[in-house]
Amino acid sequence: MTDTSPALPPLTVTTGLPPAPVSPDVEIDLESDLAIGDPAPAHRVGTAADDAGLARMIAAFRVLQVRHARVLAHESAAQGLGITDTRFLVHLAASEGQATTPKQAGDVLELSTGAMTSLLDRLERHGHLERRPNPGDRRSILVHLTPSGAAVARAVSAAYASAFSEAVPATERNGVAAALEDIGAALDRRHRAATDR
Repeated sequence: MTDTSPALPPLTVTTGLPPAPVSPDVEIDLESDLAIGDPAPAHRVGTAADDAGLARMIAAFRVLQVRHARVLAHESAAQGLGITDTRFLVHLAASEGQATTPKQAGDVLELSTGAMTSLLDRLERHGHLERRPNPGDRRSILVHLTPSGAAVARAVSAAYASAFSEAVPATERNGVAAALEDIGAALDRRHRAATDR
């Protein structure tokens, strides 16, 4: 199954590591991917330990991306859905019952109006969502998750909850969550700065 969302521009980080693989079929050698012996670029300031730690974080993130893609593809296929369909159902479920407009959803998924309409049509045929009139704007509709769609989102999310629970002790979860939020915010700032040029 292929994701219909447009490719994001590559993230350029100078670490001496090869670019991140984008295929979920890439074989991973964790030992070599987490190797930290590469020399630090001359323009970066910091100790060798800082540079090695940064290189290890980026390598670990690259491996996480590949493994996330594999799990998402597998969980989506198990539900009879495409990856983007699953991402949207999980997004709707995370909004805690708040409906969304197709435009808002398209912005989140970075889909064109036509692609978003096709996605909504597919998910509605599967019974995972429904369109309802928008009481705040008669010209638009709101997309609501159905119990079936919520069940799909719960099943997919459970795979991730299990992995996070297994890997991160309860006492460290708030710290890991904060770090992930900070990394996400930094990547978002970088993306916004690049698109504002």
